Amino acid sequence: MSFFEKQLKSEMVYRGRIVNVRRDEALLQNGNVADREVVEHSGGVGIIPVTSDNEILMVRQFRYPMARELLEIPAGKLAVGEDPFDCAVRELSEETGCTAGKYVFLGAIFPSPGYCDEILHLYLALDLEYGQAHLDENELLSVEKVSIDKLVEMIMKNDLPDAKSIIGIMKAREYLGVRI
Repeated sequence: MSFFEKQLKSEMVYRGRIVNVRRDEALLQNGNVADREVVEHSGGVGIIPVTSDNEILMVRQFRYPMARELLEIPAGKLAVGEDPFDCAVRELSEETGCTAGKYVFLGAIFPSPGYCDEILHLYLALDLEYGQAHLDENELLSVEKVSIDKLVEMIMKNDLPDAKSIIGIMKAREYLGVRI
């Protein structure tokens, strides 16, 4: 069986700098009509920069919607029309000061497909060269090196609740064949 919904009406209810919100009516395959609220987002990237010692460069920053400080993989929002790989290279440099000799695409994920169309592209960054970070004007963060083993332990204890980081770390671990 194949599932589908067909958009019947759409109304933009909010246009913002980071997201837009629209309210739709959708025809379901059973003939019913359902209301749908959709957050439109241009997408982004998450980078898993791994050092030669199997440590991952993580960023610690305050996340206003969650009202707390979080440890996360470096990440950033795609500019309209920007290539995800170019965004990954830019964000890695901006947030950590690093460049990578090798990038591996680990796939794309849908963070919240029940209401948001955001797609995040994940990249493993290897053969790191260190430089100076150059953060955006209101971006306040610190960079921390954490072993993959420690990060997996934190994930399992729910001390690292950020979804993109969890998925990126676990995919990187599997790709690299790191076993704890």
